Amino acid sequence: MTDYAIELTGVSKRFGNFTAVSDLTLRVAQGEIFGLLGPNGSGKTTTINMVGGLSQPSSGQVSVLGHDMASDSRSMRRSLGSVPQETALYEELSAEANLRFHADLFDVARHGLEQRMTHLLELVGLQDRRRSRVSTYSGGMKRRLALARALLHDPELLYLDEPTLGVDVQSRRALWDYILDLKQQGKTALITTNYLEEANALCDRIAILDHGKLVAEDTPSNLKRKYGDTVIDLVLEPWPEPELILQLRKLTGVADVTHADGVIKVTVEGEHSVAGEVVTLVTRQSRLVGINQHQPNLEEVFLSLTGRGLRD
Repeated sequence: MTDYAIELTGVSKRFGNFTAVSDLTLRVAQGEIFGLLGPNGSGKTTTINMVGGLSQPSSGQVSVLGHDMASDSRSMRRSLGSVPQETALYEELSAEANLRFHADLFDVARHGLEQRMTHLLELVGLQDRRRSRVSTYSGGMKRRLALARALLHDPELLYLDEPTLGVDVQSRRALWDYILDLKQQGKTALITTNYLEEANALCDRIAILDHGKLVAEDTPSNLKRKYGDTVIDLVLEPWPEPELILQLRKLTGVADVTHADGVIKVTVEGEHSVAGEVVTLVTRQSRLVGINQHQPNLEEVFLSLTGRGLRD
């Protein structure tokens, strides 16, 4: 068995003259929570559909759990679980009836089914509403039921497309806990999300797509270090001579220096670490009263890589 749960090698998908995904190569390790980010129209959904066997690539190879999805996708369905953006639940049925229907579709053994349903409904906090019609559920409850349904047949790999879309903060935190628990069970999860804080909280690694192409791939912390701009705030007494600003701007790695309201802001590009040089330079001319270093967040990284927001 391969060490990778998902392997995409040189994958492209074309619709007529339009290329939705271009020469995409990705590797997702088993037991990893992997995030797929990108603005609207970046190719995320097309990629997910190819990984799930719902669409075939125009070129390249998609392998899931060691199986080629071009020839073996049907036999792989049992190993895959999905929480789509639209939960696709039967609203007039109860939660329990929805789970039983899913169990029949995936040939889940009747022996132990009741116990497994109870366990999953308790896991997502819906055991006391198991016989209620889904139409009476809130949006957050429906997302939690969709997760329980996806887990019912014990898949090795889960696809979660916008798993917390439209849910309240409390339900979002609960869903995060469930997803992180999957990692402890050795499950692999592929997540698309428009919430950058969600990607930062959940994902071991992130791939950012734009116009169908991979523009960056790494851990959230490494992406922030490589592509974000760190800002160093300096409070000095007395106020330095203008020459200091010019000297700071000449330091390698310094992208910009501004000053306002008694604070000098030094912006540092990417992985450069020049805080020591900055402090040495300013203390030669003035007394350092205060210093604060602001690390970039994923939103700043995303904007620097794509030039647009997630929903653009």
